[in-house]
Amino acid sequence: MSNPGTRRNGSSIKIRLTVLCAKNLAKKDFFRLPDPFAKVVVDGSGQCHSTDTVKSTLDPKWNQHYDLYIGKTDSITISIWNHKKIHKRQGAGFLGCIRLLSNAISRLKDTGYQRLDLCKLNPSDSDAVRGQIVVSLQTRDRIGSGGPVVDCRGLLENDGDLASVSCEELGPLPVGWEVRSTVSGRIYFVDHNNRTTQFTDPRLHTIISQQSQVKESSQAPQMDVGGEEGGGGGVGGGGGGGGGDGDVAARYERDLVHKLKLLRHELSLQQPQAGHCRIEVSREEIFEESYRQIMKMRPKDLKKRLMVKFRGEEGLDYGGVAREWLYLLCHEMLNPYYGLFQYSTDNIYTLQINPDSSINPDHLSYFHFVGRVMGLAVFHGHYINGSFTLPFYKQLLGKPIQLNDLETTDPELHKSLVWILENDITSVLDHTFCVEHNAFGKFLQHELKPNGRNIPVTEENKKEYVRLYVNWRFMRGIEAQFLALQKGFSELIPQHLLKPFDHKELELIIGGLGKIDLADWKTNTRLKHCTSESNVVRWFWQAVEAFSEERRGRLLQFVTGSTRVPLQGFKALQGSTGSAGPRLFTIHLIDANTDNLPKAHTCFNRIDIPPYESYEKLYEKLLTAVEETCGFAVE
Repeated sequence: MSNPGTRRNGSSIKIRLTVLCAKNLAKKDFFRLPDPFAKVVVDGSGQCHSTDTVKSTLDPKWNQHYDLYIGKTDSITISIWNHKKIHKRQGAGFLGCIRLLSNAISRLKDTGYQRLDLCKLNPSDSDAVRGQIVVSLQTRDRIGSGGPVVDCRGLLENDGDLASVSCEELGPLPVGWEVRSTVSGRIYFVDHNNRTTQFTDPRLHTIISQQSQVKESSQAPQMDVGGEEGGGGGVGGGGGGGGGDGDVAARYERDLVHKLKLLRHELSLQQPQAGHCRIEVSREEIFEESYRQIMKMRPKDLKKRLMVKFRGEEGLDYGGVAREWLYLLCHEMLNPYYGLFQYSTDNIYTLQINPDSSINPDHLSYFHFVGRVMGLAVFHGHYINGSFTLPFYKQLLGKPIQLNDLETTDPELHKSLVWILENDITSVLDHTFCVEHNAFGKFLQHELKPNGRNIPVTEENKKEYVRLYVNWRFMRGIEAQFLALQKGFSELIPQHLLKPFDHKELELIIGGLGKIDLADWKTNTRLKHCTSESNVVRWFWQAVEAFSEERRGRLLQFVTGSTRVPLQGFKALQGSTGSAGPRLFTIHLIDANTDNLPKAHTCFNRIDIPPYESYEKLYEKLLTAVEETCGFAVE
């Protein structure tokens, strides 16, 4: 229901109001949850809008926007109502509201999403009201992504005291502070003294303390401010106090986990409440069938709950089938045999985009698909079973490539270029600004700059040569492929959500932990119908210790559907997508014939093991199950 009103005069500005969601609404009916909807009214203008109704929840998600025309003295009232109750009597079904006066509107516009406390219509009302609503106001010429959610509870209480404060009265910023803006245009403040950022103007605290009449406004989640190579800035960092290396490492680890929680929260707000992203493929044609189905879907459909089915198998997907699908798909999709990717060098098996992928005329569409699969995995909390070069992750973050990035990718080339920089090359090297590369067995030449084949490398221009060589090494012929991949990834994971992370953290988010920590695995394993002293349990760990790293990964994939471990370790292993939290790896001793093989339940990270009579028999049966079985069924 909408009434756009008639106000269009020159004294009005056009603002897009986005009503994203509400949190923690009051439950007023003991037996059932409310059906909330939000009503937006520009007081006195005739403009009125209502969101859709969300069924049975205290945390409704709407994500709907309305273009409003706001005069200099207009105010906006956003109220939340229970659709089940509004027909019973006047005022029934009221769950809370906020009222934005003109000075609050001017202060909140173009600042991203804001979380505001709900209040009563009248202070004398007896109805209980609690919870918050998340909204954004953007002037019509600056419509973009809403930006991060900021807790502004208490901000509106200060209208009377702060409305008259001008920039002149605020004066200059304190020593060591700087003002910057985010990609979406939102202003924030950098404290170089403590290496932190905040959205609140530090000068306001001085004004507020002088007036002693208002409460301190809540700050946004903080971000460490680091250099380009020092990290991407961790959320949750406090002051920049000292402490030993152990303290710094512990704080960094906590910050990384906190940043990941914020990322998961932001992505959960984007997931539609209704519908599923259904994918049904055969194991034999998993690459092509996945490509056709995923490329037919819209990005918003890919954000729905993921449900994967292998054709001819009856398994229900509570997370495990999707993990196995991603594992098998990545094995095909990232295989250099298909020409999309190649190993960075002959003896380092990290992947990079193949500059000669154009041998497949549809290669850009396939790179778009790869980007979507990577985004799909991150969005739904899964991992990609493949390792890319670190510069690849820097490129995804939009950060520049530097010489030291070559060290892990191509050590020999890195060593040669460092030698050129550190030594006098006069009369030593006979190089020009032209390099050779091998394309399907044919050597081709590439000029690093116009007429490069005729420009010798000298002591004076060697730094330029190294810079151009490094840039060519990582971007040689892959610009279009990378942009296609980045487009697919950004359709599910918006670029601004990755700003707090550095390239090493992004590698963990996309790929999880590749190396298996056996001690962590043992510590975070649940035992069912057995104890740590049971023969089956002791023999199981004895077999795991005897396995190679590759075979341990295959065992983990057999039980959980993935060879990768979450960056928090085995304690954060995810199971059923419907569960409230992590599902630990579980060893279940079952009463079954000892001629049977162990059985895995990937949705629950559980392995069922019969009571084998000896270690040798357990080892043989476990190895057979891991190496020679596949498929899902329903019991």
